[in-house]
This record gives sequence, C-alpha cells and structure tokens, in this order.
Amino acid sequence: MSIINGLDRHQLTFSSLEAAIATDNDVRFIDAFIEKLDLQQLGVRSLTSSDKKKEGRSSFSDALFLKLYLYAYLNGIRSSRKLEREAIRNIELQWLLQGLHPNYHSIADFRKINATALQNLFKLFVSFLKVAGLVGGKVIAVDGTKIRGNNSKKNNYNPKKIQRHLDYIAQKSKALLEEFEQTDASEDEAISLGDVQEKLARLQQHKIKYEALQDQLAQSQEPQVSTTDPDARALLVRGVVVEVGYNVQAAVDQEHKLVVATHTINRNDKNALYAISKEAKDNIEAKQLTVLADKGYHTGKELQACQEAAIYTIVARQELVNSNTKGTQPDYMVQHFVYDEASDTYTCPAGQTLRTTGRLHRKKRDNDVSYQFKKYRTGACQSCAVQHLCTGRHDGRREIERSEYAAYVEKNKENYESNPALYRQRQEINEHIFGTIKRQWNLYYTNLRGLKKVNGEVALIMLVYNMKRVRNILGFDNLMEKLHQWSPKYPGGTIFI
Repeated sequence: MSIINGLDRHQLTFSSLEAAIATDNDVRFIDAFIEKLDLQQLGVRSLTSSDKKKEGRSSFSDALFLKLYLYAYLNGIRSSRKLEREAIRNIELQWLLQGLHPNYHSIADFRKINATALQNLFKLFVSFLKVAGLVGGKVIAVDGTKIRGNNSKKNNYNPKKIQRHLDYIAQKSKALLEEFEQTDASEDEAISLGDVQEKLARLQQHKIKYEALQDQLAQSQEPQVSTTDPDARALLVRGVVVEVGYNVQAAVDQEHKLVVATHTINRNDKNALYAISKEAKDNIEAKQLTVLADKGYHTGKELQACQEAAIYTIVARQELVNSNTKGTQPDYMVQHFVYDEASDTYTCPAGQTLRTTGRLHRKKRDNDVSYQFKKYRTGACQSCAVQHLCTGRHDGRREIERSEYAAYVEKNKENYESNPALYRQRQEINEHIFGTIKRQWNLYYTNLRGLKKVNGEVALIMLVYNMKRVRNILGFDNLMEKLHQWSPKYPGGTIFI
C-alpha cells in the first residue's frame, strides 16, 4: 500500500510568512484593529528599562504586546512563559509579531502596568460595535459570576477565624506548660525545657501574626482580610459554598448578546446594579436604557440611582418583608395596605388610616446596606374586629414600615409585573456568556493579584469574547470592511483615523 511522504528536512524551501497565513485568519483582524488605534490616547504605558531584565536593550513596541495579548486570550493562553514559547514556534504569532519574540518577564510586566489601558481598549471596541450597528442600545441584562482569586481560603481571615486561632494558641501554650510541669515533677526527661521553649516561641510568633491581623481588621473596619491578595474576598458562590476571589459584573446588550460593560468587584451583587448599568449607558452613549437583573440586585438605593439616571429597572423582587409576621393572616400582609402619597398615609384592609409622625428611623442589613424608614400606626387597632387576623403584637397594634426608597421599589415592582415576557429573556441574554468563559475557556480563576489588575484581565477576556462573537455574526470580510470604515473616537471627542 502506498503512503504519503513528507518533505525532506534537508531540502531548501522558499516561502513567506504572508503566504502561510490564510486571508481570513483572526490574526489579520487583530493586526488591523491595533494598527488603527492611537495607543497614547488609550493610556498605554510603555515598559521602561527598569521594567526589563536587561537594561540598555531596545524596547518592543506597545502595539506588539497588545497584539500578543489579544491573540493569547483569543486562544486561551494566559501564561507569560507559554506566550514566550508560542511566539517562537507558532507561525500565526510569527506573522503577527513579525518574527519578534519578547521574553516572559516583559510580557507579564506589560499586562501588570496596563490594566487601565486594557479597560479603555474594551470600551473602545464597544464603541466600534455600536458604530457597526451591532448594539441595540435599548435593553441590557446584568449579571455577575464569581472567579477564584490568587489567594487560598486558608489565607483569608475574618474576626471569628482569627479568634479561633488565638484560642487554640492559648490552649496549646497552656497544655505545653502543664505537660512540662508534670514531667519536671516526676523527673521524667521525655520533654526538655528547650523543646518547650522552642514550641512556645513558635506559638508566640503565630500569636503575633493573628493579633496583627486583628488590628488590621479593626483599623480598616473591613469584615475580612486576605494575606496573599489583599483585595480578594470570601464570596458566597451558591448555597454554603464559598470561594475567595472576585465578582465579575457584565452588562449584555439584547440585540446580539454582546458585552457592552464589564468590571470586577470584591463584594456581592447588592450594591452593584447602578455602577454596571451606568457604565453600559455611558459606553453605548444611550440617553435612556432598560436593565434586567435578578433579585440579587434588588436594593432600594440602587433602584433609586438607576431610575434617576434614566435607567428603567426591571429587577426581580426580593421576598416581601412583613414586620408583623407572627399572627398575621395572608389577607392582612403589608402588600394589602394601600399607600396614598398625597397624605402620606396607609389604608388597611379594614378601611382604617395609618399615619406617621414623620420621624426617620435607621435600619442596617447585611453589614453594608443601611436605609431610613418611617413607621405608620393607627389607634383603631384596639377596637378592630379583625385585630386577631392582622397582628400578633403584644400591644395589639399594627405597624407598617416605609423605606425612603419605597417609591423606587414600587416603580420597579410595576415595571417587573408589566413586562414578564421581557424579563424572561434575561437568562438567555447574559448567562451563556459566563458559561462560555468559565466552562469552555476554563477562565474560572485569575492568577493576577489586586482589584485593578484583575479588572484589566477581565476587560481583556470580555473583549475577545466580543471579537469571537462579532466575527460569527458578520463574517470575516464584512468585519474587516466595517473596521476599515471605522474612525476611533477617544475620550474628549477627538477623532483619529
């Protein structure tokens, strides 16, 4: 049987890098995109001689590093050492970098110092998508996902965990001294004074460490501290599962499921809705916007901020809180009390009017959510025939609490109930993005430390996600044509071609 033979390795061949790269290869778009930009306007920082291992060498261009990183994340390569190897053996990178191959140290340093520039690059690409007609700009869906940080659970501490360590040290020290006293009294040499002193000294060092962490928490007033990556936090992923890391936020446009805003935080979703929605609104230059979000984003203060910024909220409601749960029947829950804005009163199901003194009270929940509210009461409760159905309070009086954000919560409730079909689109708009990034691309963690650097990496991830998606939508030739017609618009309104 005949077989196919390869080339003679010793035979001379003549070819060019250009001939080796297909006309619709992604590297051609990356090259054209970066060459289109004014990197100084993006805020790109160049590597100085102090950033490189060998001083006195000529610098690689900033454009080269940006092209390298776009290619790297587009192909699932994040290690600077792997990138160094790929630049040498990968023919696509040889074409893209014109045969140059920077060392891993320079590659890693460029990403570290250009977190802000990478975020600006993402925003600029969003503006390209808008000009290309790929952004509807009317409805966005917001969601978040947790990624692991470069900090183990072991090196994350809260006050209770620190106290457990200190208690253990105290108990262990006491046990060592008691054991030595018993040994000394029986003249048994199984344990020596030197051994005890060595172990006590080691325990004392641990004690100093935990007391320092205790002081750090007290001074910062933070609920926890991480010792490897100071910005990483223990976040609830699902149920009782906790990961130490970050919360990636993304706003996705309804039209073509493209990411129009992204940033990373180190807290939960409670206070995240306005920031990501406003960022999306600014990025696509929308006068008004509708945002869809799950109940994890339902916070009165955030709803107020969004609505006052012309962001129409459709956020799933939290479970209604009733201040008189004990002894209250379903027909007399707080949602059945009618509020009148003109008189600032509530009317109960029995027709009685509940009034307020106007005094503001403060309530704090979840350590970081604080709000003011007013109380509403009526003296008619004492003689009411349905009192036993309405309240179980010891004084027999029903009390209603109204938050300072109640009007915005009620407006959101109206929006949510009026748009069930639109809200049902939320999951199909945004959740597949996190599934793709984490499951298919294996980007469920970050090796970078610090919130600023992680923000830069996440912006890069979302940028290449948009690149892949927009190529599938337009096709390569159409994409290149739109890029050729595009004039980048930088902050301040300056146009560069």
